Formats: sequence, structure tokens, C-alpha cells
Amino acid sequence: MKKPYYITQMGILERRGNTLFFENENLKRAIPVNSTSEIHCFKPVTLTSGAIKILSEKNVPVHFYNKHGYYRGSYMPVEGQVSGTVVIKQAEHYLDPEKRLYVAKQFVEGIKASMVALLKAHKANYKVISEVEIEGNSPAELMGLESQLWKEFYGLFASLLRHFEFNERNRNPPRDEVNALISLGNSVLYTIALSEIRKTYLHPAISFLHEPLERRYSLSLDLADIFKPVTVFRVILRLVNRRQIREEHFRKDVGVMLNDDGLRLFLSELNSEFARKVLHPRFRRNVSIRYLIRLEGYSLVKHFLGDSTYRSLRAWW
Repeated sequence: MKKPYYITQMGILERRGNTLFFENENLKRAIPVNSTSEIHCFKPVTLTSGAIKILSEKNVPVHFYNKHGYYRGSYMPVEGQVSGTVVIKQAEHYLDPEKRLYVAKQFVEGIKASMVALLKAHKANYKVISEVEIEGNSPAELMGLESQLWKEFYGLFASLLRHFEFNERNRNPPRDEVNALISLGNSVLYTIALSEIRKTYLHPAISFLHEPLERRYSLSLDLADIFKPVTVFRVILRLVNRRQIREEHFRKDVGVMLNDDGLRLFLSELNSEFARKVLHPRFRRNVSIRYLIRLEGYSLVKHFLGDSTYRSLRAWW
């Protein structure tokens, strides 16, 4: 299985022969591009024309983040999986209000189930969320309901944290340690979802719960939200409650952000979580949590083509 490659220093990506290198004043490191799913750059990184060529040949996207961990853009090679038929059907489901509403409801059901799964695992009061009926007459109404679910979830999540306070969700920039972790984790999950969507025939800009907007891949937001509680929030709870991540892993600038040591620690734990395998109840085999995101994309393709009816993932682990 290919793995993401994280760059946490300033430098240059360049090609020498058939090898991709990351270089700066202090190091020169070969990147195993044949076994790399995508590259994440958390500091300013320059791509040479040679680097872009080999990244295109190997179909490896590069994602860029600002100093607070917010996603800023990607270099995306020519799409590896393209199907005009699927994109047309996907667009038809977006343009049909009833069909769009069905898919959007499924996304919110999946989000709710993932929240419940995490809260159950930590013996928290999940019923305040599990008893919410997912009803709405438009994607906007469903977005409002989703916001209420997150508000309830944040309060319950805060009660599980032992060493940091978390009073409210804030961003742009995050004003405390937990919000810094959430913002960075969500950004990484968003780009992982984007990379997995590219391996299906779906168009990442045609979404159903979030409104499609210019300059964003909003279907990635739809799918990423389903997995947030059982990936990003699970990792944060583990690191904070085990005191693996502490006050000294953060620095204050304009807002709060991880320092270099904290960034490497958090990314390593996130990567391990995405790679963790769980027994799939239908396939009867172990699959990585990251691969579950791609399976969600495949399920949508089948739904758009009329081969089966989409039911969003209900987290069981």
C-alpha cells in the first residue's frame, strides 16, 4: 500500500535522473515516489519543472498548507481515473433536488454514526446525538442540522479531554491547543479524501451536502466529515489523554499552532490511524481506514450509475 509523505521543513523538490529529492541547506533526501500516495508540504516548498514531470508520471499529487495547517492548494497530475458517464450521472444527481437531498442525508447519517461510535468507545453520553432524526427539505437545512450535531459533539468531546480545555470551536487562526489540532487534522483528512476520490471516477468538485464553490473540492468535504470523529478526534483524544502531546509542543504567534516537534508527532499518529486496519463486516477482510474512504467513493459511483443504492458508512470500530 502506498503511503503519504510529509514535509515539515522548507526546501525544494527536484528530480535527478529518475529519482525525486527533497533538499535544503541541511539535508538531501530521496523520496520513494513509487510507493508514495501523495506529498504534504507544511512549510514553503518549491517544485522544479523536473519534479513536476516525475510527479505527473507517477500520478502523485502535492498538497500545500499554511503555517496554521490550513489547506491552501494542490498540484494535481492529470486525472488518473476519468469517466464522462460517471461525471454526467454525478451532475444529474446534483441537479435533481430529490436525488441530491437523498445523498446529502446519507452523509449526515454517516457523520452522526461516526460521532456515536467515538462517544460509545469512550463511554460518553452518545444518546443526545443518536436520538437526533436526520430530516430536512434541503441541503441547507441538513447543513444546519449537521452544525447542531457538531455543537453537541464538541461539548461531549470536551468532557473527555483530561489535560487541555476546549470551550468552543474557533479557527482562522485557532486560539487554543485543541482547536489547533482539530484544524490541522481536518485539513489533512480533507486532502486524504481528495487523493482517494481521484482513484475513483468521481469529480471532486461536485458535492451534495456542501455547496460546490469555485476553488475547492467540496466532495472531499462531504466524505471527510463522515470520518472526522473516528480519525481526527480519536487521535486527538489519544495523544492528549496519554500526555503524548503537551503544552511544549505548541507555540503562539497569531493564534496557536504546533511547533516542529508537535507537528511531526501529530502527523505520525494521524498517519498510523489512517493506515490502521479494521475487519470489514461485508467483505470479511481487513481494510485500512484510509481505504474505507475510497470504498465510500466506489459506493457513490454505483449509486449514480443505478447499480445499487448508496448507504453511507456507519462506523463500527
